[in-house]
Amino acid sequence: MLRLRRAPAPGPGGAGGAAAAAMGLLNFTRDPVPEAVSGDMHNLNQLSAQQFSALTEVLFRFLTEPKEVERFLTQLSDFATMNKISLGPLKNIVKSILLVPNGALKRNLSSEQVRADFIALGLSEEKASYFAEQWKVNSPTLTRLAVGQTLMINQLIDMEWKFGVTAGSSELEKVGSIFLQLKLVIKKGSQMENVYIELTLPQFYSFLHEMERVKTSLESFS
Repeated sequence: MLRLRRAPAPGPGGAGGAAAAAMGLLNFTRDPVPEAVSGDMHNLNQLSAQQFSALTEVLFRFLTEPKEVERFLTQLSDFATMNKISLGPLKNIVKSILLVPNGALKRNLSSEQVRADFIALGLSEEKASYFAEQWKVNSPTLTRLAVGQTLMINQLIDMEWKFGVTAGSSELEKVGSIFLQLKLVIKKGSQMENVYIELTLPQFYSFLHEMERVKTSLESFS
């Protein structure tokens, strides 16, 4: 049985010092992360490559279909049973993992930035690279869903956009690619809020497709 446990708190000047320094370099958040995240990453590193791959698949299925909460919890329970892992610690690990993609989605992070953040939090390079690859595959869908949900819930007041070309990037294939920067002004209750989104052209076309779908859905109720 694989035992997942909280890693002991490091002493002064130990790993905790390096972790604290890394916190200021995180891309997905500017806020301090919960202290438990370090222990959860330690436990996550104990999973085999196959176990990590299976868990990542469960997580991304939930992220792309967030309404399927019951199915997600059932899959987590099945994963825990199959791999002889306690369900409680597994849920804690999942909460810590989801901090990164949720923050990455809000800040439109690249797969390389996601990889760097996981490594800074203590995840092994191999597992961080694998998750980043899955993020690269799924992020267009997640971005489209997030924008669609925002506009379904809140009133769009104004929108501005501009095109640009990537001049330099840590990801070689992105150099020279065209992207679109959107500024959405939405009304939340009585307050206005600006939402900034950067999309590649494929993501933008997917976004337009989603907006047409939302428009059709709304018209069917009018």
